[in-house]
Amino acid sequence: MTKTLARLVCLLSVAALAALAVTIQLSAQDNPQSPAHHHQYQLMQVGTFGGPWSDIPLGPAFSSEPNYFNIQGAAVGGAQTDMADPFYPNCFFSNCFSTYAFKFRDGRLINLGALPGSYNSVAFGINDAGLVVGLSENGSIDPATGYPEYHAVVWRNGAIRDLGTFGGNESQAFAVNDWGQVVGVAGNAVPDQYANGLGPNLPWIGPVTTQQRAFLWEGRRLQDLGTLGGNDAAAYFVNDSGQVAGISYTNTTPNPTTGLPTQDPFLWEGGRMVDLGTLGGTWGIVYWLNNRGQVAGQSNLAGDQVYHAFLWDRGVLTDLGTLGGDTSTTYWLNDAGDVVGFSQTTGDQAQHAFLWHRGAMTDLGTLSGDVQSAAESINAGKQIVGDSCSSQSCRAFLWENGNMVDLNTLVPPSNLYLTVAYGISDSGEIYAIGNLPNGDIRLAVLTPDGDCDSSCEERIAASESNTAIAARASQAATTTTSNAPALGKSAAGRPNLFGPRELTPPQHAVPSN
Repeated sequence: MTKTLARLVCLLSVAALAALAVTIQLSAQDNPQSPAHHHQYQLMQVGTFGGPWSDIPLGPAFSSEPNYFNIQGAAVGGAQTDMADPFYPNCFFSNCFSTYAFKFRDGRLINLGALPGSYNSVAFGINDAGLVVGLSENGSIDPATGYPEYHAVVWRNGAIRDLGTFGGNESQAFAVNDWGQVVGVAGNAVPDQYANGLGPNLPWIGPVTTQQRAFLWEGRRLQDLGTLGGNDAAAYFVNDSGQVAGISYTNTTPNPTTGLPTQDPFLWEGGRMVDLGTLGGTWGIVYWLNNRGQVAGQSNLAGDQVYHAFLWDRGVLTDLGTLGGDTSTTYWLNDAGDVVGFSQTTGDQAQHAFLWHRGAMTDLGTLSGDVQSAAESINAGKQIVGDSCSSQSCRAFLWENGNMVDLNTLVPPSNLYLTVAYGISDSGEIYAIGNLPNGDIRLAVLTPDGDCDSSCEERIAASESNTAIAARASQAATTTTSNAPALGKSAAGRPNLFGPRELTPPQHAVPSN
């Protein structure tokens, strides 16, 4: 049997098993039989290399990375040293400490290093074979911008490899599948005044001044995946079937509403880039690609003043609607086609986390006393994690069996206060971020530890009153269909610790020359 045939047989087997798992899972979701209960977790803090932060640099999906940890429980990200960034004020992280990519497994923090002559790197993903992808500075300064140059890299067995560019000064590797296929974005040497407006969810350290192109790397050289007709594109996700999702300009003419060329999401497979379209506006982005080839994202509606979450499935782009307000966006999509994110409620009075399942959007509410929430990730078991916020602070939550619970109550007492949970694996591990008493930031890996014991249940009871639980349950019962009316405001980005360039909605472009 040839290698290609063996791979095809394996993929077909995986697809068949996935389809069976999805069927079983959806049946269980539609006919819940198990009583509500809570799980508890053991928490391991991801340390640093002497500096104040360990963190997920928010990349292609604003909230979380495609492969933040693998089946062995190895997690990746960036951890800081106590050394000031030598490129101040054009720093890698906004607090200007030198930062290195790490791998964290079984309580051990491993410094993955950086390219020779450089002081900063970060990892965006890891596959089940342990291949890590990300970016590293290369020790040079981009003469066009004055910011450090950085290249897409992979780490394998402790060694780093520079994937290079298409002739430009910047590139980044965002995602890797279990076949070792890597995707990202790389610059060429052609000046482009609109390249810096691509996104907005590209974590560029500084401005870019040349065309940016989506790439696929399969072990040799970067392959340019082309564009949808414009000059720029970026690839964010690659699934285990080799399908790639990202964004691309469709032309080179700026729109009066955004000041940028039209930007559409795409799905690339078999050498062809397919335009997924938008919901009527001139700007769309991709937030997730699952192993069934479904794509979730966000798109402006006609006029570019309103944005809604969407799901693309086999050629059909579906507006997921809202919870009664003007806007919605999505952050994650599981292989069953369940979508999570956040939406404005009726009258834009609040922002609430939602679960979209089979045409209905369910309001997950907030934790007691909070005013807004966002769902960041959902796994195959329909467990959802995210953050719930008051006007002053946020706390991480876990939603399961119809209940939203403060994640801090599900772990033993700790000096780390969990503020947001970014991801939950199908086996239940949770990737979260929290603050220490002095304000330093730490990543945390939470591993399932059975059902809540009496101490855990007491912590939950102490954090919420029965009245609050009843009120939240009433909130969560509210649903709306996917044909909700569309009115509202322009897109808003979420804050980013990665570099001085925060995530912002599309704005009028400023030519770079």
